[in-house]
Amino acid sequence: MKLTLGGLAVSVASFGVLSFVCLILAIGTDFWYIIDTSKRDTNSSVPLSSHSGLWRTCNLQNQCWPFMNPFRNGRNFTDSQRQILNMQGAFMVLLPLSVIVLFVGGMLGVISMLARAHPLLLATGLLLMCGAAVTLTGICVYVAYSAAAFREAVCISGHKTLENISIYFGWSLVLAAISCFSELLTAIAFLVASARVGQLTQQEDDDCYPGE
Repeated sequence: MKLTLGGLAVSVASFGVLSFVCLILAIGTDFWYIIDTSKRDTNSSVPLSSHSGLWRTCNLQNQCWPFMNPFRNGRNFTDSQRQILNMQGAFMVLLPLSVIVLFVGGMLGVISMLARAHPLLLATGLLLMCGAAVTLTGICVYVAYSAAAFREAVCISGHKTLENISIYFGWSLVLAAISCFSELLTAIAFLVASARVGQLTQQEDDDCYPGE
């Protein structure tokens, strides 16, 4: 099957838009981490279940509060607590940074596709490849942060406090993963388009100067 620039342009646009929309929705929603206490709320009139995003935590009554320092020991942090705070700051920077990279890459991609410029196509592909790596790193840091925070909660409160509580990742994290995969496919499509444009340029040069 012969690759055409038109087909590559459609692929780039489709994967790029999907990646951007999914990442915006993932960052803007509050279902990255879900705590389900329904099994413990049988004797309670107020459900304690909650769901968290990158910036805040919300309960089932849609009451939300921003992330704050969960440790109230002033500056006397343990190594594990300091690590948790560092990871929290890291994913809050990495994922918005990925949005910026994806937006810049999209604008550069439109220009490079219209101009059919081999260097710009190559640069866009490499930029989006870096953006996908940033997104993946942000997701991994968030997963590691959640696991570390859970271990710290167990150390502070004990296992019995967390009995009959279900904790799992939500659909916001799934959207971020889809965005990362789509961004990677977009980057690959740009690199393939760059190679195709380079091939077509070489063929045109050979046709213009057949004797060389």
